[in-house]
Amino acid sequence: MTLNLRIFRNMLKQGIQSMWRNKSMGVASITSIAAVLMILGIVLVLILSINNVVNDTKLKFDEIEVFLEDEISSEQMSKIEDTAKDVPGVVSVIYRSKEQALELMKEDWGEDAYLLEDLETNPLPNSYIIKVEDIELADNLVNSIKTLDGVEEVKYYKDIIDKLLNFASYIRIGGMIIIAVLVFVSIFIISNTIKLTVTSRKREINIMKYVGATNSYIRGPFIIEGVFFGLVGAIISIAVVYFAYRYLYLNMNESFYNMFTFYLIPPESIISDISVIFLTLGAGIGAMGSMLSLKKFLNV
Repeated sequence: MTLNLRIFRNMLKQGIQSMWRNKSMGVASITSIAAVLMILGIVLVLILSINNVVNDTKLKFDEIEVFLEDEISSEQMSKIEDTAKDVPGVVSVIYRSKEQALELMKEDWGEDAYLLEDLETNPLPNSYIIKVEDIELADNLVNSIKTLDGVEEVKYYKDIIDKLLNFASYIRIGGMIIIAVLVFVSIFIISNTIKLTVTSRKREINIMKYVGATNSYIRGPFIIEGVFFGLVGAIISIAVVYFAYRYLYLNMNESFYNMFTFYLIPPESIISDISVIFLTLGAGIGAMGSMLSLKKFLNV
């Protein structure tokens, strides 16, 4: 245990010395990792925002409207209502008369509502407004109701939700591809940066190999150096992404809602996830880059 601790201390000391000797290379590594992670942060915020839009939309369109025929009987209405209530996922079933529907239309039309005053007859049908827990559960309900006597039409927003879900899926897949490319680029950059440090110490590494030093002992300081570069780059990128997004949130949130009818995700709700992802990726990229840069020199 004591021997392992001493070896680790030596590795740590050598890693710090290596970083101090190669400050310019360290700055290059940290800058490249921070830049890549900042781009990654933009992609993650976009993915999270799209998911937020989909979830908000699902909550807004969680209703199914069942339009009734004019000649419907009370027995048929009871049958429709009972059938709807028996379907799992149904929260409420509310009857809306054609008079109520017309009043709601007047409210929606606002200043143009006077155009509806001259109607001789109310063209709107009576209906049931069925609220469900999740619009994705609507198919079973629609299939159970649309063939019942007295039902003229069933209107719901499953198509909109499906399109949004597909769009969100494409965004996630595209985001994952971009993330994979960025991680590869980061590993390549830090690998080549640390490779310059390794090359300058090639003779020293060869001597250590010939006198019996293990690969892990030689590799340790460089891995510590790479992990340090990755963590510092991650911390910088976390700060930049957080404050940039916070500025956008404080100054553009209302404008986004007016244009797209959805609010941005509060920065406090995503900072913890982004921090964990960035720190993990930063340390992993640094360690992987170091190991790849050393591979050739350890095969003595």
